[in-house]
Order: sequence, then C-alpha cells, then structure tokens
Amino acid sequence: MRVSKLIPIDKFIDKALYDNKKGYYFTKNPFGKNGDFVTSPLISPLFSEMIAIWIVSFWDDLGCPKKFNIIELGPGNGEQCKIMIKTFKKFPNFYKYLNIFLYEKSSVLEKVQRNKIKEQNVTWIKNFNKINAGPALFFGNEFFDAIPIKQFKKIKKNVYEKYLNFDNRSSPKEIFRKVSKKTISKLKKLNLLKKNGIIEYPAQGLRELEIITRKIKSLNGGLLLIDYGYLKQLNISTLQSVKLHKKNKIFNNIGKADITSLVNFNLLKDYFKKRNLTVNKIVSQSFFLKKMGILERAEILSKKMSFKEKSDLYFRLERLLSHNYMGNLFKVIFTYKKKKKFLLGFI
Repeated sequence: MRVSKLIPIDKFIDKALYDNKKGYYFTKNPFGKNGDFVTSPLISPLFSEMIAIWIVSFWDDLGCPKKFNIIELGPGNGEQCKIMIKTFKKFPNFYKYLNIFLYEKSSVLEKVQRNKIKEQNVTWIKNFNKINAGPALFFGNEFFDAIPIKQFKKIKKNVYEKYLNFDNRSSPKEIFRKVSKKTISKLKKLNLLKKNGIIEYPAQGLRELEIITRKIKSLNGGLLLIDYGYLKQLNISTLQSVKLHKKNKIFNNIGKADITSLVNFNLLKDYFKKRNLTVNKIVSQSFFLKKMGILERAEILSKKMSFKEKSDLYFRLERLLSHNYMGNLFKVIFTYKKKKKFLLGFI
C-alpha cells in the first residue's frame, strides 16, 4: 500500500485498516479459523447469549420502553448479532419493541453480516443520524482497540508527537515533533502527562465517543464496551499486529494484517464522568460473565452433551474466563444516563 512520506501514526493506522480500496477491513473477512484472529463470540455462543440477557435486563430496568434501540459497534462477521437475536426472540415482549442498528464501515464485512442476518428490524448504518427516538444502548466488543491512536513521547517537560517517514524504505523511520500548547492542554485534561515515556491518545476514538455520549444524553440509554486493555497507565507502545493468528511486525504486510492497541480504561472512565454520565466500576470479562451466570448456563447445557461436546464447551469457556487467556486482560465498562444505578454484572 502506498503511504505518503511523513504522517502521524494514527493516520498510518487509519490508512492501513480503513482505506476504501486497500485497507485491511475493506478487502477481507479477518474473522475465524481461516482468518487472522478469533473474537469471544466465535469462541463460544454463550458469550453473546450472556450479553443478550444483560441487554434484556437493562431494558426491563428502564421500565420496558415501547421503543428500544441497540447499536452494535463494529459487528465483525455478524455472529454476535445472530446469536443475540436468537436469545432476544425468547423474550417476545422485548423483541417486538426492538430496533437493531449495525454500525459498520466496511462494505466487505457488511455483505458478510447481511448473509447471516435477515431480520426485518435490523438496519445497517454508517452514522447515528437515524437513531432519534427511544433509549439507545450502544454495544461494542473489540471495537475500541481497532480505532487508530496517536502516540506521543514525554521527556521531562517536553512532549513530542510520533510521525513516520517512509521515504522509500520498507520500514519507516520514527520522527518526533514538538507539539502545540493546545495538544499539551488536551493531554493534561485526561491525566496523561504524569509520567515520562510513550503516551497513547485515542483522538479518533474520543471523537466517536463524543457523538455516542451526545446520543445517550439526549435519548437515554448507555454504552457497554468490552475490550482488552489496562487500568494503570503503561507509558509504553501497546500497538500490536496479527496475521494468520500469529504476531506480525507492525510495518510488515501493511493492509494485509490487523493493527490494534490496548485500551486505557481509566481514560474512558474519566472521559465519561466529565460528561456527567454514570460509570460502573470497571470489571474483568471473567467477573462480568460469571456474574451473568455463564457457568450455570454451561452446566445446564452440558447435561445433554456427550463427553467430547462437554470437553469442547468447557475448553472454550476457559478461553473466555481464565486469567491465562482472555478472562483478566479483557475489561468491561458501562456508562449510562439513568437516575438509578444498573449494576447487573458489575457487583
């Protein structure tokens, strides 16, 4: 992929992932065994089932509104939505009031999703303009990690932004440029300048969140995000790339490999609080799914299974719940506009 000579790192990631003609998400379906990586909904359908139960419970806690919108952010290959719909249909009173919006940039992935999901109450969107009535619940699993980030370096009192100079090289040279006072002020407001080292700033992600939080505040509802990330600021580069389920060097296979970064969950928490939204305590994926009853559900299902099926079920659950796999690395954050707290899954 052709990249202009000197660009900030977020622009490079954006071009590598989302270029209309050669971007990673616009040229292939990266999900599953034959792709580059596997997400929680593909590991076990119980993940999506637990999220669906949680959503129905949130609707019930809102007083069962007669119009309710779910917006899935970055629906991947559509598997999560498909399983959630199957679960939602077990609650007919809920399902008849439901509108599902799938927020998808990639035409390739939208086609994959449309082949799986045929329900009348599902709409594909590129922005949130159509969502203008009724409570809106936004949900994203591994959505925020795929949004390009800016990187800065703090050395004592000076702050520099990382740029890449390709200049006909196969691997770019990193160049650091001193930033403006305005940028320093932005970083300070988000408590990102306490330590020296690399600072990751999700400028594009926060622009997305600005639109989402405005919708939540005007329509009621909330945002549930599940992603891999950290609570204590790391001050190192967390950028990583994967291809065919193996680690890939960031500047190898540009446009043909995924690039992600770890999510700074405390930054998100501060961001939501400053916008006067309620934020539940951040918990691990393992904590959330166990509180939602995933082990009890597995126990019920396993009674009718052969030994081989049962082994497969619990092996998949271990991948979702174990500290050695996704259980602790993946975090869950929920922010919402509501007088009364909704703590299901978080206490």
